Amino acid sequence: MDLGQYNDLRVSRAVDFGVYLIDEEGNEVLLPRRYVTDRMPLGARVRVFVYNDSENRPVATTETPTAIVGQTALLKVKAVNAVGAFMDWGLSAKDLLVPFREQRVDMKAGRSYVVHVYLDRESNRIVASAKLDKFLSHERPDYYHRQRVEVLVVQRNELGFKITVNDSHWGMIYHNEIMGDVNIGDRLTGYVKQVRDDGKVDVTLAKIEKARIDDLSAVIIQYLNAHGGQMTLTDRSAPAEVFRTFACSKKDFKKALGLLYKQQRVELLPEMTRLKL
Repeated sequence: MDLGQYNDLRVSRAVDFGVYLIDEEGNEVLLPRRYVTDRMPLGARVRVFVYNDSENRPVATTETPTAIVGQTALLKVKAVNAVGAFMDWGLSAKDLLVPFREQRVDMKAGRSYVVHVYLDRESNRIVASAKLDKFLSHERPDYYHRQRVEVLVVQRNELGFKITVNDSHWGMIYHNEIMGDVNIGDRLTGYVKQVRDDGKVDVTLAKIEKARIDDLSAVIIQYLNAHGGQMTLTDRSAPAEVFRTFACSKKDFKKALGLLYKQQRVELLPEMTRLKL
């Protein structure tokens, strides 16, 4: 049974205060009564998140935490006491502790910080740390060009945004690779541009052009269907107008229109674009 992870377990027995779930090795964990539903008879398989309660006993929940062990996320501090900062983890019965030794700056209640969730082996408790560097690898990853990755935006600087890549390596998204709003704490899909010798990864948010144009073409068709089969945007429209409507570049918009025209799905008129019947 993996602490701090999702587990697929089987209902083994019912008690007044919930049901006990069991793994393949015979280990049991309590799922409290408030999470039990009619779809959990004896023998049913249930996917739960397993964590430790205030007395350090394993307990299960069907709630979804903001981040599991091994992930990095932007969390908000609910309170600070003599032990450290307690962050809103997305679980109603449990906040996530960031001990003082794991804080880069003194955390304040009401503010949000990017932290890494990990299992402290000494105490066997799930805690978090704002000192991300010690949890990320500095070895050169084996990513290929344009590989799809998940990124978390950590910090803005003069070059762009510092990110984590697949919760395992540092990376960068440069300003010229960004269209639209990007904020600290955003979890985004990106594509590898290059892997540097120091192990850091340069990432773009732009899909491979063909996939990007195909997706945009589908969005344009949806827009036309929702607006009576026509729109005033054309291949002559201003880039700002195009971006306001479709959050894309004028170049991609023209290519998508061209693709739809070749497919005989739209008519390109001087004053409008019209869905072809």
